[in-house]
Amino acid sequence: MTTIAQLTFIPLYTDHPRETVEDILEFVAQEDVEVEIGYLSTTIKGDKETIFSIIREVYETMSLQGEQFRFHVELLSPISA
Repeated sequence: MTTIAQLTFIPLYTDHPRETVEDILEFVAQEDVEVEIGYLSTTIKGDKETIFSIIREVYETMSLQGEQFRFHVELLSPISA
């Protein structure tokens, strides 16, 4: 089964929001998932454990860095591979 998540990360109160988003995209690209980068969000497809691990890692990393952000996660029902 493949899990699909649409991620939208919005840095708040920063002079360099693009850099923050690019860092997150680089991290996601290193994982074992399919990545489709859109104008306002990124869709990732992969096994459930990897998808949830990515979501958790992004959230925890940005929280530890003291960033203020909005992180929207939309999950689609799993599909058969």
